[in-house]
Amino acid sequence: MEFGKPIKIINARAITPQRIIDHCCLVIQNGKIRDMEPGSIDTPDAEVIDVEGRYVAPGFIDLHIHGGGGHDFMDNTVEAYLAIAEIHARYGTTAMCPTTLTAEKEDLLKTLGVYDQANRLNTRGAQFLGLHLEGPYFALDQRGAQDPKYIRDPDPDEYREILASSPHIRRWSAAPELPGALEFGRYLRTQGVLAAVAHTDAIYEDVVAAVENGYTLTTHLYSGMSGVTRRACFRYAGVIEAAYLLDEMDVEIIADGVHLPAPLLRMVHKFKGPHRTALITDAMRGAGMPPGESVLGNHQTGLHVIIEDGVAKLPDRSSFAGSVATADRLIRNMVHLAGVPLAEAVQMMTATPARILGIQDRKGTLAIGMDADLAVFDDRINIAATWVNGSPIFLASHQS
Repeated sequence: MEFGKPIKIINARAITPQRIIDHCCLVIQNGKIRDMEPGSIDTPDAEVIDVEGRYVAPGFIDLHIHGGGGHDFMDNTVEAYLAIAEIHARYGTTAMCPTTLTAEKEDLLKTLGVYDQANRLNTRGAQFLGLHLEGPYFALDQRGAQDPKYIRDPDPDEYREILASSPHIRRWSAAPELPGALEFGRYLRTQGVLAAVAHTDAIYEDVVAAVENGYTLTTHLYSGMSGVTRRACFRYAGVIEAAYLLDEMDVEIIADGVHLPAPLLRMVHKFKGPHRTALITDAMRGAGMPPGESVLGNHQTGLHVIIEDGVAKLPDRSSFAGSVATADRLIRNMVHLAGVPLAEAVQMMTATPARILGIQDRKGTLAIGMDADLAVFDDRINIAATWVNGSPIFLASHQS
């Protein structure tokens, strides 16, 4: 498609956070939404694309993703980064935060370098919005599938070196009850990095202190975190309860229908709402792959896992080891399992993550002047086309 020439999308059901606009027309030019309204827009020189009554939504934004298509970001290769971006674009994702696992400092530094190279070459897949470092500052008892040999307390010399080595770190997840974790949160805030609570045995009071010191997000709510606990005779609220009670705290959920069954999906939606809840895949390399054996993390040194029942598990089946979901599946589950209205389910995968990342001025909603990142799909959330910055990066065969 010729850059600079307007493109007119007609016969769309356009999804905004407020409503679904039937028979909508969108005009795209120079990577932006130039115009949008019901009916038709007079654009004589435009290339016309008829989406035949399909939904057009903002492109899906995945805040937390490890891999897909047989690749993991911890493989530390440019090829893996680009392949993951391409595979998830087939499922409507237009932007993502590549996510690490617990690792040695040297591996994290190498990942930062690979990200920089891949980001410059990424023209055929979902955009990279900056890295999400998941760990290594976690509670050992809440490690889940994170490799215990790399888990440690926050080290100022280490995290300051890592942050100084790259401008591409967007968010960092940690357990706020660890020694030095509050100082860590304050430092992340000074660097413009989103601090999130994760893999933690914190109690409510710890989370309150964390929020006061820069933590604003709960990483994969319910997974790798404390609920109500007892110490001697007394009960203490945990991170789950804190996430519900603290109105200013955002949450992300793995809505694959396995990590969280339907009642919990409904509960999160009811009490946090679409404006405070982001859907994430937390996908590992098995996303888009058949069931069987796989590896979580680096292909050579990572943990061996099994993909079955629509999820990745540790070999002894004692814990989940990341999801194999794609973004379309998350929205489908919120609608069909949790009974959430489609516009709200889409909001949780678009406008809400955009706000959490501070990019709501250009991504996450369909509006004039916004980036033309689009996901086109039918009533069953089957993706027909994915657009990034006004260019189609995926077209299903019936749309070609």
